[in-house]
Amino acid sequence: MPLSTADWAAISLSLQLATVTTCILLLLGTPLAWWLARTGSWLKGPVAAIVALPLVLPPTVLGFYLLMAMSPTGPVGRLTESLGLVTLPFTFSGLVVGSVCYSLPFVVQPLQNAFAAIGQRPLEMAATLRADAWDRFFHIVLPMAFPGFISASVLGFAHTLGEFGVVLMIGGNIPGETRVASVQIYDHVEALDYAQAHLLAGGMIVFSFLILLLLYLTSDKAAVGSLQLRS
Repeated sequence: MPLSTADWAAISLSLQLATVTTCILLLLGTPLAWWLARTGSWLKGPVAAIVALPLVLPPTVLGFYLLMAMSPTGPVGRLTESLGLVTLPFTFSGLVVGSVCYSLPFVVQPLQNAFAAIGQRPLEMAATLRADAWDRFFHIVLPMAFPGFISASVLGFAHTLGEFGVVLMIGGNIPGETRVASVQIYDHVEALDYAQAHLLAGGMIVFSFLILLLLYLTSDKAAVGSLQLRS
């Protein structure tokens, strides 16, 4: 039994959501992870705890409060309305916001660990060669932290791809707009269409396995390259 048109639409939407979310998380998570890895401020603990909250919070709890915040009566909803923008709940943009919040620790923590592992010595040596802060970051930090960027990208993408509770709370179940693959599987199960649910769920298992396999294979090679840069 082949995948239906609705299944392919849900898969396509899931891939779009995971791609956009991962790109945004890398842009936002890189400076945040750099700050967490380098700062001695007392704010480091509270900020790190906030970043890690999605790891322990039930997805429906996070989704509920994001929905309240983005509703027309919520602070984010009032802001988007004052700017002449559409309200975010039950839209693809709303799914992106929710996914960024929910997958944040899966990108920030690998980057933070990669930045912390570099240490201070390579940066001090570059500074003695009159490299400014931007040069040190782009030519020293980024190449040495490359394994962390691979891990962060793959984990952020895979985690977003498998979301259910948050996307269902924020996006609902609108075909072609907010119905992602995980919600499509739920619809099949509700309709007692277990054969189609097995097909779609099995495909996601295989795809997730291949993504994680790629992560482990490439991270090993990247780690070797990073060690060569240090030596």
